[in-house]
Formats: sequence, structure tokens, C-alpha cells
Amino acid sequence: MTAQTTAWTAIAVLTGFVAVAAAQSASPDYPQWRGRNRDGAAASFVEPKAWPDKMTLKWKVDVGPGYATPIVVADRIYTHTRKDENEVMMALDATTGTVIWRTSYPAPYKMNPATARHGQGPKSTPLFYNGKLYTLGITGIVSAFDAGSGKLLWQKPAPAVDPLYGTAMSPIADSGLVIVHVGGHNQGALTAFDANTGDVKWAWSGDGPAYASPIIAEVGGTRQVISVTQENVVGVSASTGELLWKRPFKSRATNNAIAPILYGETIIVSGQDLGVTAFRAMKRNDQWRTDTVWENPEVSMFMSNPVLVRDTLFGLSHRNSGQFFAIDAKTGKALWLTQGREATNTALVSAGDLLFLLNDDAELIVARSSQAKFEPLHRYTVADSATWAQPTISGNRVFIKDVSTLALWTLN
Repeated sequence: MTAQTTAWTAIAVLTGFVAVAAAQSASPDYPQWRGRNRDGAAASFVEPKAWPDKMTLKWKVDVGPGYATPIVVADRIYTHTRKDENEVMMALDATTGTVIWRTSYPAPYKMNPATARHGQGPKSTPLFYNGKLYTLGITGIVSAFDAGSGKLLWQKPAPAVDPLYGTAMSPIADSGLVIVHVGGHNQGALTAFDANTGDVKWAWSGDGPAYASPIIAEVGGTRQVISVTQENVVGVSASTGELLWKRPFKSRATNNAIAPILYGETIIVSGQDLGVTAFRAMKRNDQWRTDTVWENPEVSMFMSNPVLVRDTLFGLSHRNSGQFFAIDAKTGKALWLTQGREATNTALVSAGDLLFLLNDDAELIVARSSQAKFEPLHRYTVADSATWAQPTISGNRVFIKDVSTLALWTLN
């Protein structure tokens, strides 16, 4: 071995150690929908040296039906589910699955026949923020709980007009505000509540809620809530609720469910049969405008939110009965598409160079985030019933919520 080869080997080994150390030092908390940064990334996962043939089931608890993603903070996991005519917020010990507290409140809900097979929810993921938990129920009830004890701190009733297919967007917090789009079909407002008291601090009522969850980002030098509504993508001031810009965006069934993705200051959106569009929101001469960066008509997303790994967008297109895809986030070019018939819905989580793809038939696919092709590494069965919720990956623990149970799996 030459001196140069030895040096390069040492650098490679050191780089590997640094990557593992960085992953291990990252917080394993998963405090809201799609994780700490709301981007579908699980920063604390460390790839095992050898992948097992089967994952290890540590515990499994019946927590009730619903498709809300469980969230993890420190040694607790929190779930929002249903029991008969009540919605239930629950805290469990993340190591053992033991129930620590359970709080319920009345939430009767008559399902639209079109959503009967999806159940009565809830579908919105809880939010952990400054020691409190915030939820949006299937009928639009907004609640705040003490995370330590489960005490209900404040609650806002459901709107007079039921959301058409129930709610699915998840709350977000910023600077002491909890922000959620409340209301029914073609009504309601994107609303900021005081996190401590529930008082309304601002409300924008220019369009009805969709099913996509909002994000908060610094765009054009302004901190703003970027949200997909029933007919638009909008940016409103995070501090005042003032409408900054609006861009028409309406799917044929008004069931927009894909959250905006931020790539630098480029905003990427998609919807059923709408393709994928990237645009920039900019302020010039005191006027906001949105300019298209690229469009890709080959790929459309319906319910499966994508993830970014560096400069590549990975996800599931609803076309051809489900096609996994990779798109160059700079240009919009499709790098690859699978043949189809992959899944009706896939919940994606990225972990370094890995992708975790949880299909709704309880198959968990681990794949490499390759720009060249779809590169699955392993496939695991992780439930006995449908899995619509995102997998919650905290460290090397994988929490799976199926129709009515919550389970902890590991890769040991």
C-alpha cells in the first residue's frame, strides 16, 4: 500500500466516523409531522453494518384507530387516536409501550361515504411545542394539552360547517403561535393561536382549507407561512397573517394534500394530475410575485409527500397505479421512474442516503437514494393492517402506526 493510498484510506475511515458521530449526536426527537424540520428527515438514524432479514418487534399496543403520525420527544411517544365517539390523546413510554396518561374529549363524526374505508380519523399529526401538545381533530377541534400530565389546557370547538372529508393537515408553531387552517369546505381561515392561551392572534380567510400541511420559511427576506389551500398556494406573514402572495393551484377534486417543499428559496408543489411545479416568490418594488422555475408534467403526487436528499426529490407519483420517482430539484428533469403498480400510498422518510418507504399495505422498503435508478435494499412487513401514517424514526427505532395499533420495531 502506497503512502497516498494509506492517506486516502485514513480520510475515508475518518469521514465515516464523523458521519456516524454526527448522526448519533443529532436529536432523535420527532416532535411534529414529518419530523423536526418538517421535511421528512430522520437525522439521528445510523445505518446498521448488516441489515437483518427481519426487523425485531419490541412491543405492540392497541391505541385506537386513526392515521395521525405518532411523535417522539425524549422517552415518550404521543398518539392522537379515536375511541368510539371520542378523540384520545395518549402518552406512552417509548421503550416499553406502557401508557403514561390518556385524555379524551367528545368528537362525534359522521363520515362522508367517499372516505368510509379510511375510518373516522383523526388524521392530523400532533405537534409538540414548548412542553405542550397541539392537535387538530377530524371535525376541526383544536386542542392544547400539557405534555407532562395530559391535562387539557384549552380547546376550540369544531366549525359549524364540517370539513368535506374531515381534516388532515397538521399544526405548526412559530414564535409563540400555533398555526392551523380551520374551517369547512370553501370556508374558514388560516389561523394563528396564542400557544399558551388559545387566543386568536391573526386569521387569513381568503380561501378554504385543503389537506396539505403548511410550512414556515424565510423567503424573500420575510418569514412566512406557505400553505396549499383549496384553490391556491399562498404565502402569508408568519407574524401578522397579511397575505403576501397567492398563486392559483387547484386539483380537479380539490383534494390538494401535498405540502410545499422548500429547496433553497424555490417552492415545489404538486397535486393530483397537476404535475410538479417549482417557483420562486419574490418581492420587487414592494410587490410580491411568483415566477415559475420549472415544470414536470411526467410526475404528479396525490397523497404521498416527497423528500429531498441534497438536490434530488424522491417520491411516489399516483400515475400508472403508483410509480416511484427521482427528480432533479434544480432542473425538474425526471431522473428515473419505476414501471408502476408500486403502491396506492407511500409514506417517505429520508435518513442520510437512505429512503424509508412505508406502503399502505404494511410493506416497509429501505432503499438507497440513488439518482441512477430505484435501488431497494430490503423489504420488511411491519403490520397486520393498513399503514397510512408516516413511520416515525427516532434513532434506530421505527415506530409504526397501523389502523389501530402502535408498534416499536428495531433493526437489531
